[in-house]
Amino acid sequence: QVQLVESGGGLVQAGGSLRLVCYASGTGFSIDRMGWYRQAPGKQRELVADITTGGTTNYVDSVKGRFAVSRDNAKNTVYLQMDNLKPDDTGVYYCNARVRFGDGIFLHMYWGQGTQVTVSS
Repeated sequence: QVQLVESGGGLVQAGGSLRLVCYASGTGFSIDRMGWYRQAPGKQRELVADITTGGTTNYVDSVKGRFAVSRDNAKNTVYLQMDNLKPDDTGVYYCNARVRFGDGIFLHMYWGQGTQVTVSS
């Protein structure tokens, strides 16, 4: 089993910054893709940004140029630096990791518990 633990959410004014951190704990696994999703009230969960083991990143259009995802493979940790935050960025942010166990070929998906990000206007 893998557990994802998130930190770094909070309340910030528009134009401010926050940094989210997610650490994956467990044994016998390797992480393929790791990233962040968010869910605003009344909306579906959406991908915000993710990153492969090799460092290839992917962003939803609405955060390009404002958010930066990075990871430390040795620490099984992914980060999301969020700058120039807007009220539309408000939501619960979930860490996501796609994991292999041992020499397995299948990817298992894990989620963090979520951390609230609130941006006031």
